[in-house]
Amino acid sequence: QVQLVESGGGLVQAGGSLRLSCAASVSIFRFNVMAWYRQAPGKERELVATISSGGSTYYVDSLKGRFTISRDNAKDTLYLQLNSLKPEDTAMYYCAARWAEYSDYDYWGQGTQVVVSS
Repeated sequence: QVQLVESGGGLVQAGGSLRLSCAASVSIFRFNVMAWYRQAPGKERELVATISSGGSTYYVDSLKGRFTISRDNAKDTLYLQLNSLKPEDTAMYYCAARWAEYSDYDYWGQGTQVVVSS
């Protein structure tokens, strides 16, 4: 059974940084695409960034330059570096993974909470 477990969230002041991790119970090199999503209170879940098995990345335009997605296949872990955090970045952050290049995500983590204070 595939499991994704996020960690690294917490309370940080505006302008601060966090690094989120998503540890997989399987070899992540098998996933064609991995991603980070977030969901703020009262809002729909939104895509933050994706990374392919080949290392190609995609970021939502509004987050480019502040967030960085990466993967360490040797550690079976996906990362999201969050810099210059703003109060509006407060959300539950989820990692996701899928086998196919184009499909719905097959697996989701339980989320890690990020709270940015002003």
